[in-house]
Amino acid sequence: MRTQKKQKLAQLRHWRVRHKVSGTHERPRMSVCFTNENIYVQFIDDVKRVTLAATATTSKAAPELKALAANVKGAKTLGTLAAKTALDKGIKQVVFDRGSARFHGKVKALADAAREAGLKF
Repeated sequence: MRTQKKQKLAQLRHWRVRHKVSGTHERPRMSVCFTNENIYVQFIDDVKRVTLAATATTSKAAPELKALAANVKGAKTLGTLAAKTALDKGIKQVVFDRGSARFHGKVKALADAAREAGLKF
């Protein structure tokens, strides 16, 4: 498949997800972004357009900073860390925004780890 077609399909997936998913103060949007090397998670209030909490594999609060990568193991660790960060800020329920990624592999591992740590989707 040509690179341009892949990028176009990913963009369409992202727009489709964002059209359906919106966060509020009571139930913010948990936005997940995967790059080749890192994973980023943000809890966003779309009504006020404010990021309530954030964590990433590059943050200093992440345990074993050098061992974390954008793979399934790193996603599980970051999912647990993101849930703890959200619970510390008083966030208990979220709406999951997977972006343009499909819900399997790293994305599913991160979501399952966050659920196990106490977040409700």
